[in-house]
Amino acid sequence: MHSPAGRSVFREFLRTEYSEENMLFWLACEELKAEANQHVVDEKARLIYEDYVSILSPKEVSLDSRVREGINKKMQEPSAHTFDDAQLQIYTLMHRDSYPRFLSSPAYRALLLRGRSTSSSEA
Repeated sequence: MHSPAGRSVFREFLRTEYSEENMLFWLACEELKAEANQHVVDEKARLIYEDYVSILSPKEVSLDSRVREGINKKMQEPSAHTFDDAQLQIYTLMHRDSYPRFLSSPAYRALLLRGRSTSSSEA
Protein backbone atom coordinates (compact mmCIF):
# COMPACT_ATOMS: atom_id res chain seq x y z
CA MET A 1 0.00 0.00 0.00
CA HIS A 2 3.05 2.26 0.37
CA SER A 3 4.23 1.94 -3.23
CA PRO A 4 2.17 3.84 -5.85
CA ALA A 5 3.16 1.31 -8.54
CA GLY A 6 2.24 -1.63 -6.32
CA ARG A 7 -1.04 0.03 -5.35
CA SER A 8 -1.89 0.55 -9.00
CA VAL A 9 -1.28 -3.10 -9.92
CA PHE A 10 -3.14 -4.31 -6.82
CA ARG A 11 -6.07 -2.03 -7.72
CA GLU A 12 -6.20 -3.54 -11.22
CA PHE A 13 -6.19 -6.99 -9.64
CA LEU A 14 -9.05 -5.98 -7.32
CA ARG A 15 -10.99 -4.77 -10.34
CA THR A 16 -10.77 -8.27 -11.84
CA GLU A 17 -12.17 -9.64 -8.57
CA TYR A 18 -14.97 -7.05 -8.48
CA SER A 19 -13.68 -5.59 -5.23
CA GLU A 20 -11.94 -2.43 -6.41
CA GLU A 21 -14.22 -0.41 -4.12
CA ASN A 22 -12.19 -1.62 -1.14
CA MET A 23 -9.04 0.08 -2.44
CA LEU A 24 -10.97 3.18 -3.52
CA PHE A 25 -12.51 3.44 -0.05
CA TRP A 26 -9.12 3.02 1.64
CA LEU A 27 -7.57 5.71 -0.58
CA ALA A 28 -10.51 8.09 0.04
CA CYS A 29 -10.04 7.63 3.80
CA GLU A 30 -6.32 8.40 3.49
CA GLU A 31 -7.17 11.57 1.58
CA LEU A 32 -9.72 12.56 4.23
CA LYS A 33 -7.20 12.06 7.05
CA ALA A 34 -4.81 14.48 5.33
CA GLU A 35 -7.44 17.25 5.18
CA ALA A 36 -7.35 20.10 7.72
CA ASN A 37 -10.17 22.33 6.45
CA GLN A 38 -13.35 21.36 8.32
CA HIS A 39 -15.66 22.39 5.46
CA VAL A 40 -13.72 20.13 3.09
CA VAL A 41 -13.72 17.34 5.71
CA ASP A 42 -17.53 17.60 5.97
CA GLU A 43 -17.93 17.37 2.19
CA LYS A 44 -15.43 14.53 1.72
CA ALA A 45 -16.95 12.58 4.62
CA ARG A 46 -20.40 12.95 3.07
CA LEU A 47 -19.10 11.75 -0.31
CA ILE A 48 -17.28 8.78 1.24
CA TYR A 49 -20.44 7.85 3.12
CA GLU A 50 -22.60 8.09 0.00
CA ASP A 51 -20.09 6.27 -2.21
CA TYR A 52 -18.96 3.45 0.07
CA VAL A 53 -20.99 3.14 3.29
CA SER A 54 -24.58 3.80 2.23
CA ILE A 55 -26.53 0.62 1.57
CA LEU A 56 -27.83 2.36 -1.56
CA SER A 57 -24.38 2.67 -3.08
CA PRO A 58 -23.34 0.34 -5.89
CA LYS A 59 -19.78 0.60 -4.49
CA GLU A 60 -20.77 -0.27 -0.90
CA VAL A 61 -17.95 -1.87 1.09
CA SER A 62 -18.62 -4.76 3.44
CA LEU A 63 -18.67 -3.46 7.02
CA ASP A 64 -20.00 -5.12 10.13
CA SER A 65 -22.98 -3.57 11.90
CA ARG A 66 -20.92 -2.25 14.83
CA VAL A 67 -18.62 -0.26 12.55
CA ARG A 68 -21.53 0.93 10.39
CA GLU A 69 -23.43 2.16 13.47
CA GLY A 70 -20.32 3.97 14.69
CA ILE A 71 -20.01 5.77 11.37
CA ASN A 72 -23.67 6.74 11.43
CA LYS A 73 -23.14 8.40 14.83
CA LYS A 74 -19.90 10.10 13.79
CA MET A 75 -21.52 11.52 10.65
CA GLN A 76 -23.45 13.94 12.89
CA GLU A 77 -20.15 15.80 13.30
CA PRO A 78 -17.67 14.33 10.81
CA SER A 79 -13.94 14.52 11.40
CA ALA A 80 -10.90 13.42 9.44
CA HIS A 81 -11.07 10.18 11.47
CA THR A 82 -14.77 9.34 11.02
CA PHE A 83 -13.96 6.24 8.98
CA ASP A 84 -10.86 4.97 10.83
CA ASP A 85 -12.53 1.79 12.17
CA ALA A 86 -14.06 1.06 8.77
CA GLN A 87 -10.77 1.72 6.99
CA LEU A 88 -8.99 -0.72 9.30
CA GLN A 89 -11.70 -3.33 8.73
CA ILE A 90 -11.41 -3.00 4.94
CA TYR A 91 -7.60 -3.02 5.08
CA THR A 92 -7.73 -6.21 7.14
CA LEU A 93 -10.18 -7.75 4.67
CA MET A 94 -7.88 -6.95 1.75
CA HIS A 95 -4.82 -8.17 3.68
CA ARG A 96 -6.40 -11.50 4.62
CA ASP A 97 -8.49 -12.17 1.53
CA SER A 98 -7.47 -10.39 -1.67
CA TYR A 99 -3.77 -9.80 -1.05
CA PRO A 100 -2.75 -13.47 -0.72
CA ARG A 101 -4.48 -14.18 -4.06
CA PHE A 102 -2.76 -11.14 -5.56
CA LEU A 103 0.65 -12.48 -4.50
CA SER A 104 0.10 -15.61 -6.59
CA SER A 105 -1.38 -13.75 -9.58
CA PRO A 106 0.25 -13.15 -12.96
CA ALA A 107 -0.10 -9.39 -12.34
CA TYR A 108 2.12 -9.59 -9.25
CA ARG A 109 4.68 -11.79 -11.00
CA ALA A 110 4.83 -9.23 -13.83
CA LEU A 111 5.36 -6.45 -11.29
CA LEU A 112 8.26 -8.38 -9.75
CA LEU A 113 9.83 -8.95 -13.15
CA ARG A 114 9.53 -5.24 -13.98
CA GLY A 115 11.20 -4.42 -10.65
CA ARG A 116 14.06 -6.83 -11.34
CA SER A 117 14.65 -5.54 -14.86
CA THR A 118 14.68 -1.93 -13.59
CA SER A 119 17.14 -2.88 -10.83
CA SER A 120 19.46 -4.77 -13.16
CA SER A 121 19.45 -1.98 -15.77
CA GLU A 122 20.39 0.54 -13.08
CA ALA A 123 23.37 -1.53 -11.88
